[in-house]
Amino acid sequence: MEEALNSTIHPACLQEPPLASDVIKQLDVFGICLYSMLTFMSCVSLLLYLEQCLYMYRKLSYPKKTTIIWINGAAPVIGTMACFGMWIPKAVMFTDMASNCYFAVVVYKVLVLMIEEFGGSKDFLKRFSGKTFRINTGPCCCCCPCLPHVPMSRRMFFLLKLGALQYAILKTALSVLAIILWTNGNFDLSDLEITGTAIWINPFIGVLTIISLWPLAIIFMNTKGFLRSINIIPKYAMYQLVLVLSQLQTSIINILALDGTIACAPPFSSQARGSLLSQQMMIMEMFIITLVTRFLYRRTYDTLPMEVQDTDQNGKVPLEAAFIEHDV
Repeated sequence: MEEALNSTIHPACLQEPPLASDVIKQLDVFGICLYSMLTFMSCVSLLLYLEQCLYMYRKLSYPKKTTIIWINGAAPVIGTMACFGMWIPKAVMFTDMASNCYFAVVVYKVLVLMIEEFGGSKDFLKRFSGKTFRINTGPCCCCCPCLPHVPMSRRMFFLLKLGALQYAILKTALSVLAIILWTNGNFDLSDLEITGTAIWINPFIGVLTIISLWPLAIIFMNTKGFLRSINIIPKYAMYQLVLVLSQLQTSIINILALDGTIACAPPFSSQARGSLLSQQMMIMEMFIITLVTRFLYRRTYDTLPMEVQDTDQNGKVPLEAAFIEHDV
């Protein structure tokens, strides 16, 4: 019975991802146009990012310029890696590792950016030391309104930064470990057995992700009233969107491919075709996000005055609390 079932399945559906030469050979007119357009979008995103880096390097002071350059690079880097993964399906493990490691650092840099908008760690502590912070935020405790407000202190501040930094370090280390195990044939996303390494590494990375997002949400929810004039809300929304698209969307597509919902299309197996669809969608999405973030970050701002009063309970900021914005 199994032999009869296997005989009806195209051999390519049971093979590894095809070589780049095989991908090029099977492209029709529509495929050539699609691949060319997506490659063009990826190249434009990368060129816009490089120009943005030059602008930030000339206009902003250290260390804010390096932080913003890191954050601005999230969408172009992920889009560029997705383009490589689209053309070279066998390299998807490496391109995904590069994208995930880069974004893990971006998560920490977003936290650093919000701190630097207040003048750095010392000024942040001087402003908020002793003031209570609400911690019932997502993704961990958004459904726990009974949690007490915690006063900001050096210890609390250190734990918040450590919570975001651990993801950048451990995510990179686990991604490198996954690549090493994959080259030895010990890491397979389709292996869901309890003895498989993927079933242990991937959930652990998910837990690390949730832990890292909580400190960012705490800082953002308690300081966004001060930072409205620098468009912190849309900036934070763009970061969240990159997170959802690069992590959650990719995971959903991979699950659908493993389930067989995404059909095999020679020379692509179900899993390889799911990865291809994910890469193509990622390029278009990251191109749009690159354009939006370019608009949001292409400005300079004065330092936040120390005499600014706290935000009220509605999150409103007094007139004297606003930043002075300069369009360049």
